[in-house]
Amino acid sequence: MEESRFTIEVRLADRPFRVPKEVSEEIKGVLSRKMLSRMKKEYVECPIAKDRVPFLICFVCPSFIRRVKGVVHCKGEEGPSLK
Repeated sequence: MEESRFTIEVRLADRPFRVPKEVSEEIKGVLSRKMLSRMKKEYVECPIAKDRVPFLICFVCPSFIRRVKGVVHCKGEEGPSLK
């Protein structure tokens, strides 16, 4: 099992974040439409980007390991691609 360097709490925003089309296409087959729309309102305080990052961008980040009970485990090596 991979070692996580950071554990980050997933938070809920008032409004959904804009997510790049490439990220949406990558996730489309993995998540249901209902779960996808819920996750667009979630974000994390990314320690690598040092900013709020929508959870879906965090989910496709190379450093993402897993999400358990509202907490993301992150390798902390390579940051998310924020386009």
